[in-house]
Amino acid sequence: MTGTDGAAGTGVLTVLTTTDSPEKAEALARGAVAARLAACAQVTGPVTSVYRWEGEVRADREWQVLLKTTAARYDALEAQLRAAHDYDTPEIIATPVVRGGADYLAWVAAETDGAAGT
Repeated sequence: MTGTDGAAGTGVLTVLTTTDSPEKAEALARGAVAARLAACAQVTGPVTSVYRWEGEVRADREWQVLLKTTAARYDALEAQLRAAHDYDTPEIIATPVVRGGADYLAWVAAETDGAAGT
């Protein structure tokens, strides 16, 4: 982690995914936190997602999962989300956290440290 001034970034990411039920969303969140790939996750929904799929415009109810992780753990988190997800093309979007409370950012880093105990 390089700091919280925004110039160099923090090394922390928020990662967004969606799924079609609250149970699936919670399972994705719990799996990532249990594996120490995310420090925490929030499940929100339902939301209405409007998108084009296979040539048709669709609107479906989905639940969003917002996970907090580090850049170092992103690849493993993405791999786990893909393996656990039942969508053909799951939404997995990472956004860098450019600023944040130093204590919170340190907590995210500690909770996602692969060498830390469970």
